[in-house]
Amino acid sequence: MAQSNYNPDAELSKNNRHDRHDNNRTPMGLSFTVQTEDEKLAAKLARKERRKHGGRDEEDEAALSSAILGFDQEDLRRAREEQLRNNASMPLASSQQKTNFGGPDYPHVYQSTKGGNMLSAIGKSFALPPGAERIDEKDYEEITIPIAKQAPRRDTEKVIMIEDMDTLCSTTFKAYSSLNRIQSIVYPVAYETNENILMCAPTGAGKTDVSLLTILRTLNQHCTPTPRPGIDPKEYVVAKNDFKIVFVAPMKALAAEIVRKFSSRLKWLGIEVRELTGDMQLTKTEIANTQIIVTTPEKWDVVTRKSTGDVELAQKVRLLIIDEVHLLHDERGAVLESIVARTLRQVETSQSMIRIVGLSATLPNYVDVASFLRVNPYQGLFFFDAGFRPVPLEQHFCGVRGKYGSSQYTRGLDQTCYDKVSDLVKQGHQVMVFVHARKDTVKTAQTLKQKASDEDELIFFDTSNDPQYDLRKKDLAKSKNREMKELFQYGFGIHHAGMLRADRTLTEKMFADGLIRVLCCTATLAWGVNLPAYAVVIKGTQVYNTQKGAFVDLSILDVMQIFGRAGRPQYETHGVGFILTTQDKLNHYVALITQQLPIESRFIESMVDNLNAELSLGTITNVDEAVTWLSYTYLYVRMRKNPLVYGMDHSEPAEDPLLGKKRRDIIIAAAKNLHKAQMIIYDENTGYLTPKDLGRIASNYYVSYNSVNTYNSLMKPRMTEADVLAMVSRSTEFANVKSRDNEQSELGKLLEQACPCDVKGGLDASPSKVNILLQAAITQAPLEDFALVSDSAYVAQNASRIIRALFEIALNRSWGPVANVLLSLGKSVDKKMWSFEHPLAQFGLPRDIITKLEARTYPPSIEDMREMTVNELGELVRFHRMGETISKCVDQFPVLQMDAQVAPITRNVLRVALTITPDFVWNDRIHGFNEPWWIWVEDSNNTEILHSEYFLLSRRQLGQPQVITFTIPVIEPLPPQIFVRAISDKWIGAESVHAISFKHLILPELYPPHTDLLDLQPLPVSALHNEVLEEICLKRFSHFNPVQTQIFHTLYNTSHNALVGAPTGSGKTVAAELAMWWAFKAQPGSKVVYIAPMKALVRERVTDWTARLVGPMNKKLVELTGDVTPDIKSIESADIIITTPEKWDGISRNWQTRPYVQKVSLVIIDEIHLLGGDRGPILEVIVSRMNYIGAQLKKRIRLVGLSTALANAHDLADWLGIQEVGLFNFRHSVRPVPLEIYIDGFPGKHYCPRMATMNKPTYAAIKTHSPNQPVIVFVSSRRQTRLTAQDLIAYCAMEDNPRRFLHMPEDDLEILLTKVQDSSLRLALGFGIGLHHAGLPEGDRKLVEELFVSTKIQILIATSTLAWGVNFPAHLVVIKGTEFYDAKTRTYVDFPITDVLQMMGRAGRPQFDQEGVARIFVHDAKKNFYKKFLHEPFPVESSLHLHLDDHLNAEIVGGTIKSKQDAMDYLTWTYFYRRLQMNPSYYGVEDLTPLGVNTFLSDLIEKSISNLERSSCLEVVEDFEIESTSLGKICSFYYLMHPTIRHLQEHLKPDSSYEDLLMILCGATEYSELPVRHNEDIVNKELEKELPLLIESSMSYDSPHAKSFLMLQAYFERMKLPVADFITDTVSVLDQSVRVLQAMIDITAEKGMLQPCLSIMNILQSVKQARWRDESLLTLPRMEKHMLPILSAPPGRQGRNNNNNNKKPSAAAKVVERLFDLTSMSEHEVKSYFSRIQSLGPVHLQDIWKVVQKLPRLDMSSSIDTGIKSFLVSDLTYKVTLELNRVKRPGVTYDGRVHCPKFPKPQWESWWVVLEDPEALGNELVALKRVNMRTGPQGGFINKVTTRMEFVAPKREGRHVWKIHLYSDGYLGLDQTVDIQFDVMNASA
Repeated sequence: MAQSNYNPDAELSKNNRHDRHDNNRTPMGLSFTVQTEDEKLAAKLARKERRKHGGRDEEDEAALSSAILGFDQEDLRRAREEQLRNNASMPLASSQQKTNFGGPDYPHVYQSTKGGNMLSAIGKSFALPPGAERIDEKDYEEITIPIAKQAPRRDTEKVIMIEDMDTLCSTTFKAYSSLNRIQSIVYPVAYETNENILMCAPTGAGKTDVSLLTILRTLNQHCTPTPRPGIDPKEYVVAKNDFKIVFVAPMKALAAEIVRKFSSRLKWLGIEVRELTGDMQLTKTEIANTQIIVTTPEKWDVVTRKSTGDVELAQKVRLLIIDEVHLLHDERGAVLESIVARTLRQVETSQSMIRIVGLSATLPNYVDVASFLRVNPYQGLFFFDAGFRPVPLEQHFCGVRGKYGSSQYTRGLDQTCYDKVSDLVKQGHQVMVFVHARKDTVKTAQTLKQKASDEDELIFFDTSNDPQYDLRKKDLAKSKNREMKELFQYGFGIHHAGMLRADRTLTEKMFADGLIRVLCCTATLAWGVNLPAYAVVIKGTQVYNTQKGAFVDLSILDVMQIFGRAGRPQYETHGVGFILTTQDKLNHYVALITQQLPIESRFIESMVDNLNAELSLGTITNVDEAVTWLSYTYLYVRMRKNPLVYGMDHSEPAEDPLLGKKRRDIIIAAAKNLHKAQMIIYDENTGYLTPKDLGRIASNYYVSYNSVNTYNSLMKPRMTEADVLAMVSRSTEFANVKSRDNEQSELGKLLEQACPCDVKGGLDASPSKVNILLQAAITQAPLEDFALVSDSAYVAQNASRIIRALFEIALNRSWGPVANVLLSLGKSVDKKMWSFEHPLAQFGLPRDIITKLEARTYPPSIEDMREMTVNELGELVRFHRMGETISKCVDQFPVLQMDAQVAPITRNVLRVALTITPDFVWNDRIHGFNEPWWIWVEDSNNTEILHSEYFLLSRRQLGQPQVITFTIPVIEPLPPQIFVRAISDKWIGAESVHAISFKHLILPELYPPHTDLLDLQPLPVSALHNEVLEEICLKRFSHFNPVQTQIFHTLYNTSHNALVGAPTGSGKTVAAELAMWWAFKAQPGSKVVYIAPMKALVRERVTDWTARLVGPMNKKLVELTGDVTPDIKSIESADIIITTPEKWDGISRNWQTRPYVQKVSLVIIDEIHLLGGDRGPILEVIVSRMNYIGAQLKKRIRLVGLSTALANAHDLADWLGIQEVGLFNFRHSVRPVPLEIYIDGFPGKHYCPRMATMNKPTYAAIKTHSPNQPVIVFVSSRRQTRLTAQDLIAYCAMEDNPRRFLHMPEDDLEILLTKVQDSSLRLALGFGIGLHHAGLPEGDRKLVEELFVSTKIQILIATSTLAWGVNFPAHLVVIKGTEFYDAKTRTYVDFPITDVLQMMGRAGRPQFDQEGVARIFVHDAKKNFYKKFLHEPFPVESSLHLHLDDHLNAEIVGGTIKSKQDAMDYLTWTYFYRRLQMNPSYYGVEDLTPLGVNTFLSDLIEKSISNLERSSCLEVVEDFEIESTSLGKICSFYYLMHPTIRHLQEHLKPDSSYEDLLMILCGATEYSELPVRHNEDIVNKELEKELPLLIESSMSYDSPHAKSFLMLQAYFERMKLPVADFITDTVSVLDQSVRVLQAMIDITAEKGMLQPCLSIMNILQSVKQARWRDESLLTLPRMEKHMLPILSAPPGRQGRNNNNNNKKPSAAAKVVERLFDLTSMSEHEVKSYFSRIQSLGPVHLQDIWKVVQKLPRLDMSSSIDTGIKSFLVSDLTYKVTLELNRVKRPGVTYDGRVHCPKFPKPQWESWWVVLEDPEALGNELVALKRVNMRTGPQGGFINKVTTRMEFVAPKREGRHVWKIHLYSDGYLGLDQTVDIQFDVMNASA
């Protein structure tokens, strides 16, 4: 049912009308004037205003009007009073005539008298309710208000019986027979609709059960089957993970009670109810498993403030119940406003349904509260007045004479109190006396006891003859509370929060049992514990307000709550409440209770902190949004109704009905305060509000901004514990801990005995008290004064939070020493022990053991104790039996071993790889799930933190070293060392320090300067002197740009090698074209190779050049990538080859046999700076190989490198063989379009929530920098593209024009959307937002690209690959996060800096923009690193040494390397060798002499060669020569990694089954790169259940090998994959599989294993056909598994057709078991065979025939060339000649393409021929040959192939029958086997 969005503003004008109407109705009665100071002031202001507006005073008006009408004022008054008296005796609101006092008629308002200001016609005075009396006594004046009558029942009311409800409700309420009257009235709305509700009812009216009804409503909506009467309750299943219900209770004590209540009621459904308060924390798992969370307003505020972590908790909330909403009037009301406002905004932004239910006591302006909670007053507003109290209340107000605090007043108060109490006790009642300070409980009890004894009335209070008296006395004896024991004998009790829990509980029990006559207590008892009494007395109404530091009036809410405890439903018919106050306040309280002044908002007081919270949360980013946010608060509702209270004059609402200006003023004032405290940045010109880390920390730790101001002034980089404690104790949070006189002596004692740190200032100062209590709490010193106990608990609880906040501030400011002190102090507060105590104390060992350890002259450290034996440890504490226990504790004490490798990146940036090894025994009970650590690097003086991070050590990581990599800045001169500190976040004394020495560190040289851009005249294109080329250029430009002009001559007119470094977008493509044109001009007939590091770049270049250059230049171009492999002929005839490094590496490895490689005259390497990345080593190898080929062929191959601006361009140039001419390395700033770069840091330890916090700033950035121009948002994963789009759409939805980013008619879009397959994309496109990632279907991707380029959509959210692949510039680029999830390491790692630069390069469109903008959102810890390297170039280092093995193997196979010396020489050709000498420390070289470098290189080569030897890829002869093996050749030929070869070599066995082989395939090292994303292990586990083969038990579900095994099976099954990402993962699994399978075939053939070899061929067929090997018929179109049984059943009747033996067998009678059987059938036969399947129509049969007619059918004939003999001679080698002839079908043209619709790349027909010797042991494979059918001219297809295979004749003489197998490489079910016979004789014969 939809929730109605009620608009309170629409109601407002109506209400205003009625308000005016109300004021004219002025009933008379017993009247007196009541005015507080505030009211006086307000009235005065109102009068002033009216005069100003020419109005008259109301009294003047009244007098005037009566004079005109000729009435005498006195007559009027008498008449009115008479009328009132008559009315008082009339019945109250009856059913027919609903109460209406001039306001709108709300259906659910049950009220017998109208609240609100009932002013008489004479003067401003209040009319008391009828029947009220006033009495004057000597000491006091008393007003008594009689019991209120209840509103009679209406006709429409009916009691809801439990048996009539559905079984969900009836089972929950099984203890009741029916609902009470109030619950019955509310039931239809609460349980049968989703309306928001506000229910105002007196205390005890059963509001909790109403909230339970709304909870049941939510459960009902997540419950199957739908609840109805008569369904067995056991059948109900609740979807527990789909929702959360939050119940906000005002006090922890109430929260505990609610949890108890709800848990017992809902236990039968298995619903978890848990408390989440300051005392009760919940873990993430607990929160996830809890359906109902009961919390306090503050706690829920904290939870929803954190935008990270608990995001999904807040998003799952479906019901928010706020108990005691009338607390809005209290100072805590601001918190309620802030959480309701936050929830309402969440409902609007996320369009989710969150029902809000407010419960409150009766309050006058319920309509205001309803409109604040967005309650529709005609549906969800319920008001029940005092008449609905379960026990009616008689109220007495006593105004004691005398000024507050005077002796007359105190005496009078005590006497009045005693009089009232003794009267009640004499009547046999129990009384509760409420006082307002803890010590007053004892004082009052003693005073009352004293007076009773003076008056000799103690006998009335005595309960000693009660049967339970002695029993309770025994219980009491255990208590340490002296006063409690003493008072009990006289029948008095005390109760307050300072008492121990046990004592409080005992008191409650004794009072409930009637053993205590008079209980003196504080107001907490009224709130927290449901303990009623016949009468309650409120003694005094002055309460000390800690925040104001003064006495204030007791709040009306407290009075009502206390009065709510009067009367016990089961014993009495009514209750009595007394309130004793000063005489001047008497009327105030009468007015409050009877008239009930409207409740006002307290939001302004905490405006600043609430604004900061919303800013940190990211829900507000500028003043306008903040102004909107204010409109969701109660403050806004009341400011419009009652402007005077909020400092406005009452003309303001008239002039500005929505109070826009007032709200803006409030926000700006708060923003300025925050700006001053450095918590936010407030830009007054634009109105932008940007949160700073300080503000975020304050918000997350709930620290007020006043405290932050204090810390800003007091915090220093170095502070002692004493300084920190002094600073903490000055926090505003402790302003309310006041020092009392009677505590001085105890505080003095504590200062001496329990405070190790100095305390400045006198004992009477509040901060000193806080400081002493905090230290005493850590020391665990016993406290005597009860008030101090509770203060101490309060201080410790808050200090822990504040110290954590200060610790984060210190880290943020990089202040090492103070961070260390704060962390240590924070742990001390949590653990209640000092950092100088022995760490083992944390294990809870006996105190005397710890004392013995600490008492030694040199207490042993944990390290020392680890070295000791059990006996020695026993000796140490002189207690042998403890030795074992201590030894265990010492082993379990967390210790980390650290080791660090340092590598300089530039002269002032170091990269540190820190290896952390946990060195302790894990115990789940002690360590939990994980151990948090802080790791930071300090400079040599230990002042500044150079880097810090939070490290979570989980149990899983225990025995394995963890590596953390980070960069730190260094300044010259180098410090001797720096320190890495690891400090445990929870264990005191668990700290490791590791010094990193810089003694042997050699910093690289400073880099030579950049090439300056010369101020040249731009060259016109005519400089090319070639009409064709000029024509090509003129289509795009007439002059070359400055960069191109400067490099033109070198590239176009000389043959020098060149390196051009210039930023993205500066026209480097033209540089490549110039070099290419030189090659065709200088060396016609030669080939040009263009190498781009990514397939996407290759694609872009191919598309671009094919369109622009190929035609006019009359050249041929060919693309060579993993996806596209043209035939040899095309490559040989091409002039331009565009390829990837891997492909060219694979091709050029065999350059001797490939003439086209030798024809290359120019190699252009684009993005050569990627040398430093993963694929860098391949580029190095290619360049070295091309140089080597050139040297061998005695011709120069020109090399041209293109890159972004480089730091170390000279090394690169040197390696590319560039001398004086040819190096151009321009600065970053030489962009055709200047770029503005902004780097924003985001906090948050966890990746996903941090990404979520970036969405709002992304939207803000778009609105700021590029409201109408194209924007690209780069994210790290496909999932992030979806999530980011969803959030941006939500922000659009809140705008006036939600489709602001869509720039095309919606009708046109609708047509396009029908073609879109991806659902997320379909949704996003509707809002003008496109998604772009590799997982999208090709058509979708093309459509998005077209729409974006033609600016039909404005925003494109893409993964980082787009930055490389497609040149779509945009005005604004947002890089949302710079990390991605790396499946190999299972952690988030940073993008290479080159990727970030490439993404930034997409900002700025040369033809449209004057400037581009890039916003980079990073983790705040990395902000400085990016600041450095995005503005100055990043040096390129080599990573060849990490990947040397496979490259060496390739060169050994190619014959370039024949010995270890060759390998050494080969390395000197590489870039690695250049960098090794320039930056030796980076590569770990310590000895810099030539000999040292030589040793380093030869060790490297030795290591690689021994690795290759282990993988059987090479053999070393005499420790010097190197020879390649057949496995080495297979490895190089198929471009595999050598560990894969080793894996295959070890696992392939003659008896390997089909399943084994699939598993072996998936174990290849190539698959270890397959990403296993977050939570995919769970998906994999589910997927496995639906597949035929299980993964090996030793494999985990998050292993990439297990995943590839499941992916392949799912592909064979043609299953719908559970996750979109799996589709692209499958493509990469298939990609690798072909190469690995071909290698497996070669290896099994090499070893002569026949069966495995044929099975692997079957697997390869399955891979191409996406079916299992025995399902060849299913590879035909339209065929499904369920059709096979129909085809295999005999035709016609379900039995054989035996009677037609003489007929020719029909097509249908032919047995078809596999595809091969169809190749000999005619079209008619095929169609009639498949027509048995009913669901296949003529169109489907035609589709099948189209495929069948092209199936290859080969006739195979074989002969053995035996020479002149007719037999073979044993042991001689012979050749068998095979002739394969295609059987052609008439009229079918065939190009050899295999029908494999599911395989991502086109496949061409080829065959294997296998020769088998069946007589050998285990059927030996004798020979294997691959036959390619595309060997015709131009790679054409041929129908006849002849091939030869060699074999050695067997030894045994006689006839042999061998087998020849013909297996297809692409089709299942076409395999054939023929026999070949021959005779063998020995030679002599």
